[in-house]
Amino acid sequence: MRPVFNLQDLRQWKTDAPLQLAVLGDPVAHSASPPMHMAALRSCGLAHAYGRLHIKPEELEETTLLLAQSGFLGVNLTIPHKTAILPLLDHIDPHARIMGAVNTVSFQNGRTSGFNTDGRGLVRAIAEDFGVQLGALRVMILGAGGGAGRAIAIQCAIEGCPQMTLVNRTRQKAEVLAAEVRSLALEQGTTSRVAMLGNDAPDLADFARETDLIIQCSSLGMQEHDASPRPSQMLRPGLLVYDTIYSRETQLILDARDRGARTANGLSMLLHQGALAFEIWFHRAAPVDAMRSALLEFRQTFLQ
Repeated sequence: MRPVFNLQDLRQWKTDAPLQLAVLGDPVAHSASPPMHMAALRSCGLAHAYGRLHIKPEELEETTLLLAQSGFLGVNLTIPHKTAILPLLDHIDPHARIMGAVNTVSFQNGRTSGFNTDGRGLVRAIAEDFGVQLGALRVMILGAGGGAGRAIAIQCAIEGCPQMTLVNRTRQKAEVLAAEVRSLALEQGTTSRVAMLGNDAPDLADFARETDLIIQCSSLGMQEHDASPRPSQMLRPGLLVYDTIYSRETQLILDARDRGARTANGLSMLLHQGALAFEIWFHRAAPVDAMRSALLEFRQTFLQ
């Protein structure tokens, strides 16, 4: 099977598509979702295929229509389609509406339904990696102004985290998100305290001392020689550090481990958001162990 398909391929498939599931993105060639979901399908004895579709922003509307006509069961969405897909769907799950983004679409009975499994995937990941519920933790989110940071902040509010510190290079973005998170916390009936700080805030270290879990959401660390987004002096034994980057061990993870902190990366979040998507499409428990093994193998190949 070709590694990446495009809109022209989809136009030609009509009702005889070689895929029934896919991830849509621009770019998408790097996605680890296909090996993870193919492992799940094989484990469950399902004769479907999951691939990559490189879809540009201006192609999304036509793509959504063609997917339903081509016999697709569902798709996952990555950058830059998670928000743009919203007005193109027949139904949006209430949780996805709160998140303001969709990463999973189901095609059933001629209807397109959108869901968001990112936040709930993080909840499962934190429980698995650290043995604690996200809602019990005081959380600092680095890179809070981006799409991943926003989704995580919203989920923390839903879970009722007692304290959130939103850190972003552009303080204005953090302020807008903080207002949204405070409003959501009130709606949820929680007592979350929310602070927003710029990257260079002089009291950042003080907030870090009052934090149980740091979640790193920016792209800093994806390149081999990227520095850590935080000085190692802010890290301490017992602190939980989660870096959403999973393609390599970032400097933040290395520094945190040296300082005695407990660490994990975004591979577990990818795993559990994928498992939740599988459950939406097939209405059955996902084979998480098989999916995890495929992701670990893919990551090892990716790093070589």
